[in-house]
Amino acid sequence: MNNNPQDKKFKKWLDILQQESWQLELIISGFAIYGLFMIIDPIELAGLEARNEQNVYRVFLMQGLKISWYIITVNLIAHVVLRGLWIGAIGLRYVSGDINYDKLKYSPKFTKHLIKRVGSFDNYVATLEKYCSVIFSVTFLLVFYLLGLLAIGLIFTFLGLLVSKEETPDWVRYWIAIPAIVFTALGTILTFIDFVTQGWLKKKKWTTSFYYPIYWLFKYITLSFLYRPMVYNFMDNKFGKRLTLFLVPLYLLITVLAVTQFSTSNYLEKEMDSSSYAASHKNYNDLISLNNSFVDRASIPSKVIQTSFLNIFVIYGRSIEDDVFYFNTDLEPEEDRRGIYSPIFSEGTIDWSERKELIQSYITEIEDMYILSVDSIPFKPKFIVSKNVQQQLGFETFIDIKSVSHGRHILNVARKDHINDSTYIRSIIKIPFWYYPYK
Repeated sequence: MNNNPQDKKFKKWLDILQQESWQLELIISGFAIYGLFMIIDPIELAGLEARNEQNVYRVFLMQGLKISWYIITVNLIAHVVLRGLWIGAIGLRYVSGDINYDKLKYSPKFTKHLIKRVGSFDNYVATLEKYCSVIFSVTFLLVFYLLGLLAIGLIFTFLGLLVSKEETPDWVRYWIAIPAIVFTALGTILTFIDFVTQGWLKKKKWTTSFYYPIYWLFKYITLSFLYRPMVYNFMDNKFGKRLTLFLVPLYLLITVLAVTQFSTSNYLEKEMDSSSYAASHKNYNDLISLNNSFVDRASIPSKVIQTSFLNIFVIYGRSIEDDVFYFNTDLEPEEDRRGIYSPIFSEGTIDWSERKELIQSYITEIEDMYILSVDSIPFKPKFIVSKNVQQQLGFETFIDIKSVSHGRHILNVARKDHINDSTYIRSIIKIPFWYYPYK
């Protein structure tokens, strides 16, 4: 078939597809909703893993996927409900035809009101059809809007990290990174104003001279060049404009409702960090596996310890390595390779014998930094690098607790830290447990 938009056959074919598109919409919505409910748990799990690993870029990606999931799911469920109502209305029209207000025998006042406000049944069917088609289309348009916001957020994050890194040259920080942040912030504000005002900056001649270059660049940054025809098709009619203005407060309201919670106490919460008076499931390996969650700072096998030894797992974080470099400058490499990397572009060869010695010194320094204690009894850790069941990287050790009395105890995980040039001991987490060994 000729795909020329000016060809009459092509236009006729589009008109036919337009009328029959509801079948494709329902099929796609049904499969999409099923698939969406299958992938939400892996997305949330990957997001938790990214936060534990302090992987900023992956956190952005997972948050974007999660918000996209909510947008698509809510919209598609609304679409299926309305489309089902539309099919029911079509079936009722086949049986009963249009609304006959005379047969209802209402008073003249009510009859006049219903004719004015309710109208014909065909208008009702046409309105449902319009809303169904628009909701289906706007669902994916909103996802593209979100992708644009994520792209801008990633740019700000990258530029912010570039400015904050000590090894960034001054000429890069002051002549590239900071001006780029200012330009991106200004462009984001102007693009948002143009979006909210539905193209006001494009309508005035005096704004065109400075806004057009920003618009040209931001259409690639926000990926708007992929979906602009749909946006302008929405905005060239009153219904599309009203819907655009309605969606922004609607999703703000949904966001507010989503974060609204109910509390039963002024002091107690459902999710409390482990301390001397609370126990979180994120610090006990058996509960972590049961809840499919991740370790929060440190963990032990269970709330009740029945063996004469205690297994302790401390997760690794970027700040730990920063402290290692502070307390032992010999371990700090010439080039910090943390972050995104590819082995294809790695430089030089690795001296494995030297690397083993450095790793051993690295672990020794970490052992000197940490202090483990049960109540007031201190234990010197002997760490090995390990991963837990959730594949979190960290340090594992065992301590002998045979001399500890039966009953409740507090494991305190503390670490040597520093502020400016002063060193102090900082408590990382306190984990309560009960010691009742086998007899």
